[in-house]
Amino acid sequence: MDFHVSLAGRGDLAARIYRQLHDAILDGRLRPGERLPSARELAARLEVSRNTVAAAYERLTAEGFLVGKVGAGTYVQADALGPAKKRQAPGGGSVQPRPLWRGLAARTPTAAGPYDFRVGMPDPRLFPLESWRRLVARELRPGLLLARQYADPSGYEPLRTAIARHVGVSRSVRADADDVVVTNGAQQAVDLAARVLVEPGGCVAVEEPGYPPVRMLFRSLGARIVSVPVDAEGIDVTAIPKSARLVYTTPSHQFPLGITMSLRRRAALLDWAQRNDAVIIEDDYDSEFRFSDRPLEPLQSIDRFGRVVYVGSFSKTLIPMLRLGFLVAPASLQPALRMARQLSDWHAELSTQAALARFVDDGLLARHIRRATRAYAVRYELVLDALQGQLARWLRIVPSVSGLHVCATVRPEAHVDIPDVITRAAKRGIALESLAGYCSEEPAVDGLVLGYGGIDAELIPPALRQLAAVFRGE
Repeated sequence: MDFHVSLAGRGDLAARIYRQLHDAILDGRLRPGERLPSARELAARLEVSRNTVAAAYERLTAEGFLVGKVGAGTYVQADALGPAKKRQAPGGGSVQPRPLWRGLAARTPTAAGPYDFRVGMPDPRLFPLESWRRLVARELRPGLLLARQYADPSGYEPLRTAIARHVGVSRSVRADADDVVVTNGAQQAVDLAARVLVEPGGCVAVEEPGYPPVRMLFRSLGARIVSVPVDAEGIDVTAIPKSARLVYTTPSHQFPLGITMSLRRRAALLDWAQRNDAVIIEDDYDSEFRFSDRPLEPLQSIDRFGRVVYVGSFSKTLIPMLRLGFLVAPASLQPALRMARQLSDWHAELSTQAALARFVDDGLLARHIRRATRAYAVRYELVLDALQGQLARWLRIVPSVSGLHVCATVRPEAHVDIPDVITRAAKRGIALESLAGYCSEEPAVDGLVLGYGGIDAELIPPALRQLAAVFRGE
């Protein structure tokens, strides 16, 4: 491999080469069994004599770090090595982030037990992997790779066309390709919109309870966050401060409660935005999976003032590792959004975009959604049966007809310690999430948010029977 050796400074060149190779072996940069360049090759690269490099190699060989194989070269010796030392960037405490970032920490996904009720976990086994593999392979041909260099920050034009057609047919969203910006998931879509709309110190209204990563995103951009309560009809428009320039909402399937915003409330929110010169970010969170009722039209489709930025994602529809999402925005915002996309990371990976465009155009996305909806509907009914039966003594269902989770609040008469329930359930292999974890205001509404995307249908009844036993204190 092309290993970097620095000869800056004074002293014995062979000793410096030895020390750097020695340290690289111990900290794992050079792994057991890895082949080193020949002494002649490394000497030519470093512009030193071959004997200088050979002396360093001979010393490492004598100490058991290297082994020479006749006719094959010099290799890192495996037998004489223990665990690699941890190699870290330079330490020191003088360089610090802005105060805001000191209290935030990235969430690292953790493995769940056999009964996984975590939220936002679609079932990867439902994903049509073979069809996807074929489409990706088709886009990785040499001719296409050579033709695709840096591209439009808005995204691959055939994908933008396919997205506009898909959301137009399935969700009545009014858009063509020029209205779409392809992003790395819904989170980046919200980030781009916020970057071009929110001034430092500006007011942003978010739902309470709501989606914590979006709240933290707005905070990181210097926004002043105002929590707005959600009732049975959706976000309480009368509680939105007039100073808010941006409102983030999930009207089709409120996260995490799961309720659907009423048509009356949607009209009121659009009227409020027009009167107060504000923009609404409509996150159409996992609305594809509906089990009953006819879906209401998105805010974007009934917006007559150009006040809505519509956000969607394929991470929940397909698989999380497919980091592709999109936004549909008014024409007045498009130049700024394209520039923000370019300054962020230019554009998403083109071969994946092209494969997804074909996936949509060939009808595979619609077919997958129909198949997945049938599978999730079975799990949804099993969870409802338990919440209405053996768990009804402690929990009350929040009505929901779509998505990958169900929310249930603690009944006022049931004196239940939800954190204790979650802890004891985890000992039985049941992974749960608390509704209070999605609240930023006190007192928080307590309950459970039960995701069913990541658990087999046959495991749901025994898991919830065990959960009932936990509630009973057994």
